[in-house]
Amino acid sequence: MRRGIVLGALLALGALSLTVAAMQQPAGGQQPMVVEIDKLKDNLYVMKGGGGNSSVFITQKGVIVVDTKNPGWGKPLLDAIRKVTDRPVMMIVNTHTHGDHVSGNVEFPAEIDIVTHENTAANMKEMRPNSSAAPTPNPRNIFKENNGKGLATRTFRDMMTIGSGNERIELRYFGRAHTNGDAFVYFPVHRVLHVADVFPGKELPIMDANNGGTAVGYADTLSKVLSFSEKNADVLVNGHSNTTTTNADLKDYIQFIRGYVSQVQSAKKAGRTVDDVANGWKPPAGYMAQPARVRSNAQLVFNETK
Repeated sequence: MRRGIVLGALLALGALSLTVAAMQQPAGGQQPMVVEIDKLKDNLYVMKGGGGNSSVFITQKGVIVVDTKNPGWGKPLLDAIRKVTDRPVMMIVNTHTHGDHVSGNVEFPAEIDIVTHENTAANMKEMRPNSSAAPTPNPRNIFKENNGKGLATRTFRDMMTIGSGNERIELRYFGRAHTNGDAFVYFPVHRVLHVADVFPGKELPIMDANNGGTAVGYADTLSKVLSFSEKNADVLVNGHSNTTTTNADLKDYIQFIRGYVSQVQSAKKAGRTVDDVANGWKPPAGYMAQPARVRSNAQLVFNETK
């Protein structure tokens, strides 16, 4: 194993952030597994690479990690955490069921507390592929492979508070969107909200019907998030974006989602097919869309629109 440190800079709300890379050299001459570390605040980091972005919150009692990346990336993530603190990881919060956010759970010590929304806990037991994934007869279930290690030990329905004072975090649920169990992690002392893949970046999201997601209700759920965030948060940590975003970005994103759903509904009303939408719809300037998502999301809009 070898480790390197790469220094960079991230500007968030006028504050300089330190970027460090923790590297693990895999066998077989493959590319190094690199976790980049962006410092948002003194005890709050965003760790990128290997799947969904992970937030790392350092408290006096230990470290709280939000999302643990793809299979095999739990160890590089732990190495990255050790670059910034020697305190033990005491809790994982998973924002939703997808493998690029939960699979690293199995590489953390077995005694760690794992918290999810109650719907996500049920989804993680099944590990169904997302709606945009290619059909897979037997999709990998990393938790069954590890005899249940890494599954949720605690769940919440609408809200959960963890810790107190400046080390308090809040877990909130606003309804179905990306899945039926999307958790939002709020760090009050820093006015930061981890929104994960409900707002992955400037791209069309996965509206995952296989795991309870919705297309028609997606923007309404995001509007509830925005109502909360405008009063309580200044910085949003996205699921896959290279930088943080703002409430203004979220407001624009809601309109992007509404526009997409409305256009697909209009296509259905005009007698067009899902294939017509998949072959003809293009994202507006500044946004991107993977073809598989355009198609699967359009199918869900058609299914939900009577």
